[in-house]
Amino acid sequence: MTVLLVYLLAINVLGFALMGDDKARARRKKRRIPESRLFLTAFLGGALGVLLGMNRFRHKTLHTSFRVGVPLLLMVNAAAVTFIVRLMD
Repeated sequence: MTVLLVYLLAINVLGFALMGDDKARARRKKRRIPESRLFLTAFLGGALGVLLGMNRFRHKTLHTSFRVGVPLLLMVNAAAVTFIVRLMD
């Protein structure tokens, strides 16, 4: 259980940081983080971090794929965590 919590914390911090970094890169007109990497991070359990990063940095909030996809991935993440926790009991 501890390993799962540490993993979820790490992947969500990563998702939040990636959103902040990509916003900073966009402002400086630097090379951007691919959207596929942001979605992959969200898919691998970091949807909450990506969603919080979207809102905190006001980044990708006008993209329908992010406005719809990230909350859907958050629900998938929640279902997967619930499944894993029940397996561990």
